[in-house]
Amino acid sequence: MHLSPVRLDDLVQTSRRVAQTSGRLAKIDLLATSLKQAAPEEIETAIAFLSGAPRQGRIGVGYAALQAVRAERAAATPTIELAQVDAELERLAHTTGKGSAQAKDRLLRELFARATQDEQEFLFRLLIGELRQGALEGLVTEAVARAAGLEPDLVRRAAMLAGDLAAVARAALVDGAAGLARFRIELFRPIQPMLAQAAADVAEALAELGEAAFEYKLDGARIQVHKAGDDVRVFSRQLNDVTVAVPEVVEATRRLPLRETILDGEAIALRAPPDGTPLPFQVTMRRFGRKLDVDRLRAELPLASFFFDILYADGAPLLDEPYARRFAALADVVPAAQRVPRIVTADPQQAAAFFQRALAAGHEGLMAKALGARYEAGARGAAWLKVKPAQTLDLVVLAAEWGHGRRRGRLSNLHLGARDPDTGRFVMLGKTFKGMTDEMLAWQTQKLLELEVGRDDGGHTVYVRPELVVEVAFNDVQASRQYPGGLALRFARVKRYRPDKGPAMADTIATVREQHRRSGGEG
Repeated sequence: MHLSPVRLDDLVQTSRRVAQTSGRLAKIDLLATSLKQAAPEEIETAIAFLSGAPRQGRIGVGYAALQAVRAERAAATPTIELAQVDAELERLAHTTGKGSAQAKDRLLRELFARATQDEQEFLFRLLIGELRQGALEGLVTEAVARAAGLEPDLVRRAAMLAGDLAAVARAALVDGAAGLARFRIELFRPIQPMLAQAAADVAEALAELGEAAFEYKLDGARIQVHKAGDDVRVFSRQLNDVTVAVPEVVEATRRLPLRETILDGEAIALRAPPDGTPLPFQVTMRRFGRKLDVDRLRAELPLASFFFDILYADGAPLLDEPYARRFAALADVVPAAQRVPRIVTADPQQAAAFFQRALAAGHEGLMAKALGARYEAGARGAAWLKVKPAQTLDLVVLAAEWGHGRRRGRLSNLHLGARDPDTGRFVMLGKTFKGMTDEMLAWQTQKLLELEVGRDDGGHTVYVRPELVVEVAFNDVQASRQYPGGLALRFARVKRYRPDKGPAMADTIATVREQHRRSGGEG
């Protein structure tokens, strides 16, 4: 029985205590205790707030407007209920059209006037995206399991299949395991893609996995393709529907001898025959996010699709099948020309030769895959390992500094951060202004100013919402007293931005520590 509605202040205090607590298990206990207090109709909002994002997503209010209403006045004591805040955010999200800016401003002022200073600070950070870090979702997922008395793997798997932790949390807390059983793999509901860790070379990959499959690591755009008859939809790595942008993928999938399927693969732009080597990643990405001029772009920049996994086939879910069986099922229905080149071996020399062939063909390197592993949607586990010739990390841009000389007027020096899954925040690893073309400088300046959340006293450093993922090459990882994580990247330079990845897909500080250990530093 719930004696009283959950107040916004209850979540504010929970969030503060979690931030001040160092132990992962203690954080989970705090979150679980908070979730147990929520009524069924409050659970989804509580999950959204504790994960760091409003249930409504973006509500169309900028940093300056939020800063202005926060500065006006605040309530002396906490009285506002969580459900009331959610209802106001719903109104804000649906206020559009002529005069909407003034209407949103009025609604915001009314909401913030009812909140205490602590509540205002929480709402401000929530709405500008400073709390919105997918790394924190891992803690909340385990807290849902703790509060519901269920195994974390059950909750995690349901959330991966549903793509909606809030809905899964409500089912778990209200109906237990029976509620989670309702979440199954479904056509046209994309699931989180399986991710990979890094290995130094093929020998290390074989030492980790034993006999393994090695596949070319294509430098394209990850796609998940769902098919039911002639109805085909294509989803990006971040689960966005990109079907309209990739008609070639749709047509190729329609030709496959399956009525229903879900395929995992890559779309990539290749140079014209007889060359056939891949074009740069940024060129492939020109085809995504476009709803206009698709026919013209298709003529100029045709896409090829290659598949490496099958998750569902004519009514049969395959996620729990070992990878070797999934690939056999894939090979039965997808012709070799549409499959990623692959070998299975335990021989380091054979794997090394295949690695060199992949590089010679213009690809990034290899993926090494454990033959017995099931498909762990959303997990960055050790069953898939990526092997590339250069050391790279996917990091998040935390801030940028205005440039000098010919870079004057451009945001240049990037502050780079790795994910810390235990805190939901990002750990700064250093700065770089290297590797940037003039085109990249112009693009990132515009994009970073759109994400701005504040500046330092002199206005030289622009702090941004941690949303942009950038692939950074570096020579090694060294100990550093300058940065809070105690590590820094040596000779870091930007390779490219990764618009196909969100911040939850950035590399973790644990990965960076492992890189440091491998290079002879302390673990």
